[in-house]
Order: sequence, then structure tokens, then C-alpha cells
Amino acid sequence: MAMFQSSTNKSEKAVQSQGILNIIGQGTRITGDLISNGDFRVDGAIEGNVKVGQRLVIGGTGKILGNIEADSATVAGHIKGNLTVKNVLELKPSAKIDGDIITNKMVIEAGAQFNGRCTMNVAVSVPPTAATSPAK
Repeated sequence: MAMFQSSTNKSEKAVQSQGILNIIGQGTRITGDLISNGDFRVDGAIEGNVKVGQRLVIGGTGKILGNIEADSATVAGHIKGNLTVKNVLELKPSAKIDGDIITNKMVIEAGAQFNGRCTMNVAVSVPPTAATSPAK
């Protein structure tokens, strides 16, 4: 009898990976685009576009210089780029965003800073070419 069996098919692996939380810790800096199908938390810095299939959390020390696409997002850090959030975008008091936002719903707590345009309550569809250079 084999100790490990490889009977898991691709659809089961995809479902299992959706529950995984990925973290970029404080003090870590990444240069390049980031793509994840699961949840993602950023407490470090990313220079590049970020695409998250589920929930994105940007902690108070998190910084992103690039465009962001996510299913839902909570921001407490700094973003310089455009955000496209399919469901709910939540801005915490320490959030600072320099860029345009497209989202279905948004919660802005007192103290959050937002400099840009916002479009809400529209069917959010992101064309494949949306991941362009970050807003300067």
C-alpha cells in the first residue's frame, strides 16, 4: 500500500489552493508583477502590478507602486496606482491611495486619503490589457 497517493485531480488542487493565505512581510521588497488565485496580504513593498483572485489586504506598512486587481480589498497602507475591485473595497484610516478606483462598493473610514477618480456600481470587467504601467 502506497503511503502517498497522487489521485488528486486538477480541480481538487484548485479548490485547495483557494484557501491559502500568501503574505509578503514587513521589510520585504518585490520588484515585478504578482499574480495569486487565493488571498494575499502585503505588509512589505511591491513595485509592479498585483492581481489577486480573492481577497487582498494591504497592511499599514504595505506599499504598492502599480495597478491592482482583486475580488475584494482592505487597504491600510499606501498605493500609487489604479485599483479595480470587483466587490467591496475598504479603506482604513491609515490608507493613502494615489490613483483611480473602480469598484462595486466602497467603505471609507475617517482619516483615509484618496486622490483620484472613483467609479462605482458598474459591472467591473477587466480587459487583459488593463495591467499597464502604474500611475505616476
